[in-house]
Amino acid sequence: MTAPRSEKQKMLAGELYVASDPELQQDMAQCAAWLGRYNNHDGVLHDRLGAVGQNTIIRAPFHCDYGYNIFLGDNVFLNFGCVILDVVPVRIGHGTQIGPGVQILAADHPRDPNQRRKMLEFGSPITIGENVWIGGGAIILPGITIGNDAIIGAGSVVTRDVAAGATVAGNPARPLHI
Repeated sequence: MTAPRSEKQKMLAGELYVASDPELQQDMAQCAAWLGRYNNHDGVLHDRLGAVGQNTIIRAPFHCDYGYNIFLGDNVFLNFGCVILDVVPVRIGHGTQIGPGVQILAADHPRDPNQRRKMLEFGSPITIGENVWIGGGAIILPGITIGNDAIIGAGSVVTRDVAAGATVAGNPARPLHI
């Protein structure tokens, strides 16, 4: 009889695993400390954001316009390279997981070329519900609302609101029936 596999062994094998396992948490803490030194801004982002819930993780590098318009619930996870253009409020609900390279773009520009020549801009708030999963490289456009428990496929461009529990993918993102 073989010994049970550790959560780290399961992870490395591509199997289902529990990310809160103490061994994996220690590995991640060591990596976070190293990244903090590397990126030279460990902990600073939390001081600037509008709200940061408990157990929320933002992996550097992270980019935003102002920070104070970003409101994150508990247990939110933003992976490497996320961009949030927060000229107006961007709200991300509890338990939402956001993959690497995701862009959440609340900033917008006038369609009228004369207004653009004047360097005018505006924004439309973005609301992302609870327990949403946004795959790597997705782009969320201004004014979008994503309902609780929705899934956004990697590389998708979200141009319309996404209903609670829906799975969307593509460019533009469209509902998948799975």
